[in-house]
Amino acid sequence: MNLKRKVTGLAIAAALIAPSAYAQPDKVFPDSQLTTPSTQENVAKGLEVDGYTLGIMAHNWGYPLVRMERLMRDYINVPDPKPTTSYRGHLNQLGWATELSSPATAGDMPTANNDTLYMSSVVHLTEPYILSVPDTDDRYYVINVFNMYHELEHYVGRRATGTQEGRFALVPPGWEGELPKDVTRLDVLTDKVWLWGRLHMIEGENLAQLHKLQDGFALESLSGKTNPATELEPMPEIENDPLGFFEHLAFALKHNDIRITDEALFAQFERIGLTKDGFDRSVMTEQTKKGLIASLEDAPKVAISNFASTAERIQGWDWVRGLDDYGFNYPLRTVISGPYAGGQGEQEAMYPVRFIDSEGEQLSGEHEYVIRFEQEPPVDAFWSLTAYGTKDRALVETEDGRHKIDPDMSAFTKREDGSFEIPLQFKQPNGEFAGNWMPAPEGDFYIIFRLYQPQASVMSGEFVLPQVVRVN
Repeated sequence: MNLKRKVTGLAIAAALIAPSAYAQPDKVFPDSQLTTPSTQENVAKGLEVDGYTLGIMAHNWGYPLVRMERLMRDYINVPDPKPTTSYRGHLNQLGWATELSSPATAGDMPTANNDTLYMSSVVHLTEPYILSVPDTDDRYYVINVFNMYHELEHYVGRRATGTQEGRFALVPPGWEGELPKDVTRLDVLTDKVWLWGRLHMIEGENLAQLHKLQDGFALESLSGKTNPATELEPMPEIENDPLGFFEHLAFALKHNDIRITDEALFAQFERIGLTKDGFDRSVMTEQTKKGLIASLEDAPKVAISNFASTAERIQGWDWVRGLDDYGFNYPLRTVISGPYAGGQGEQEAMYPVRFIDSEGEQLSGEHEYVIRFEQEPPVDAFWSLTAYGTKDRALVETEDGRHKIDPDMSAFTKREDGSFEIPLQFKQPNGEFAGNWMPAPEGDFYIIFRLYQPQASVMSGEFVLPQVVRVN
């Protein structure tokens, strides 16, 4: 035998039988997987926990799909007569509000702004649809293109595409064909989209002129043919069904594709009977079903807690970023698609919200507050401050119809150095800045500071909003 090979073989053998220099034979690590017995009780508990855990994940992943399917059917249900503040429109048509939102609008849109005329359109893309926009002469407007996951795929408007006349094609997945040369192509992930628009209105403007501008926006199919469908397929009836949410999620999944990056997660839901083919309850044990039912009560709390932990509190104001790209933050996507449906990403607008004063106490109409600014916030469009009741999330009812404060208002007052104050209280104040009064409700309330087209210092967090100080 070759001496070199023999020595090598002995070395290998020695290594195999010699204890490792890193071995810790007396060290025992706790390992519950090795010590948990397979008792009937443990199996039952495991099935319940599995149903609960999968239910939480399925809800926080799939809620936006369910919410959008429900919202779309709601928003194409146009009342007759249609209120002037309603933005609802028939399927594949643009629906415009012809007046600003009011306290009565809360049922349709919680935390509605009082700055813009809203527009809504549910578009079923059986073929590409062409969105035409007029020249708004630098007036702020934006139309958000949401897919069925409540993800903002495109912006059309002052910041993103300018205010000149234009045409944009909403193209469904898998469509192949040619578009007119003067049309900008906008590919979307799902074959239904929600267009959510805003057109800025300044105090005292001629409504007739604004309505004429609204008439310049149009939506039509590429072929020019009118889609004979005026309704969407009804969703399943789920009244008194404790697992009805999953029936609606299964319905939504039949009409919307799953991203490749979500397939591994979605495959886990087969254990609770949820697949692309539907929702099959027969695969679940009673324990799994018990856990699944319990998950529907707690899943919204998980989403809310995620929102709270994602928000960055700076001097009492809660700022949320990341709405242009949720990534894998499904709970954040869920909570935004719920009470904050239609919320825009920070490139377009930011919405810091505030519930407390500088001492950490809940804002209440029982007290008077002041917000002191050294200069106006750095934005490229405009800003406003609005108050809402905590219970109904509605604009505050006032005698003079004032529901916000912004620098375009005729009564708005600034000092020569650019500084100003905003009184925040139930009763109308006196003094230098009485014209800047932001009316508050009698009870608990919160405020939202809207910054449209925020500058870089706002998006980076360099700009900080001032404190809300209680003065009485």
